[in-house]
Amino acid sequence: MEHVGIAGIGIYLPERIMPAKEIAKLSNIPENVIIEKFGIKQKYLPGPKDTTSYMAIEASKAAINDAGISPKEIDLLIWGGGQHKDYPCWLAGLKVAHEIGADRAWSFDMEAMCGSMMVAIDIAKSIMLVRDDVNTVLIASGYRNVDLINPAEPSTSFMLDIGAGGAAVVLKKNLGRNIVLSSSFKGDGSFSEDCVVPVGGTKNWPMKEGDVKDFYFRITGDPAEFKKRLSEKTTPNFFRVIRESVEKSGYTEKDIDYLAILHFKRSAHFGVLQELGLKPEQSTYLEEYGHIGQNDQLLSIKLGLKSGKIKDGSLIVMVGAGLGFVWAATTVRWGKI
Repeated sequence: MEHVGIAGIGIYLPERIMPAKEIAKLSNIPENVIIEKFGIKQKYLPGPKDTTSYMAIEASKAAINDAGISPKEIDLLIWGGGQHKDYPCWLAGLKVAHEIGADRAWSFDMEAMCGSMMVAIDIAKSIMLVRDDVNTVLIASGYRNVDLINPAEPSTSFMLDIGAGGAAVVLKKNLGRNIVLSSSFKGDGSFSEDCVVPVGGTKNWPMKEGDVKDFYFRITGDPAEFKKRLSEKTTPNFFRVIRESVEKSGYTEKDIDYLAILHFKRSAHFGVLQELGLKPEQSTYLEEYGHIGQNDQLLSIKLGLKSGKIKDGSLIVMVGAGLGFVWAATTVRWGKI
């Protein structure tokens, strides 16, 4: 039976680090709250060379090396990184393909915010299983939405963990190991304009001279009401996509061995584990990294492999959520078939 497997994973982290102490100073929130409640000991920030595409290029090189393939084997490159790219209205995937030497690959850019990696994997799998000319796919992601966060803006304090980095994954048809199983997604467009960058888009164009100072995310309505509505929706939807992804893959939540989940506040992370009956050692809390958007799940898997938390036979669930709002989960059976 035809299948798609994960052949290699690559991660890129910038050299620059912002510790909790500095985040506390910029946000006027006590350092102990940043560490204990927000769950951030430090996060990564982009340096001068770390454009969105550069971070994806470096992660892609690492993924190709991990997979042991030549870039010329890549049939398709999918950009699954952030919309905040090197230039507006620009295809980052083609840039990555050119720079890594994947000159046979065609490419397209896609975006589902911090659910993008699971969506890209599901799209890649679907294309690979219906086309006989696509056997190797690289998904590349760079992310630096930290540029669009104002630490002093109280309405978006829940985004203080956002940092920068790159991730990439090589998928191969009929690999015989690390099998991508089923995915699940849930969207709720009622949140679509609740948290946005209010300038720089077509709704507020042309840009005015003073718009630069407003070029960051903010809650457009009442922050308390937004957080209340989101808390009512986000937890049930997290569990919905996790359970549906696992069940469609032929398992139950009791079979989950490792949860590769995005970074969010400490209580939410451990609350999800508790609800699913998982122990802390069955996941990795990314308090040393912060939230690197759609890269979190691949970073978590890489760390899980390094620590021995993920072994041959482990059932992994990748899960995340993105502004807009979308919830996404993908189940992977690690190891040989």
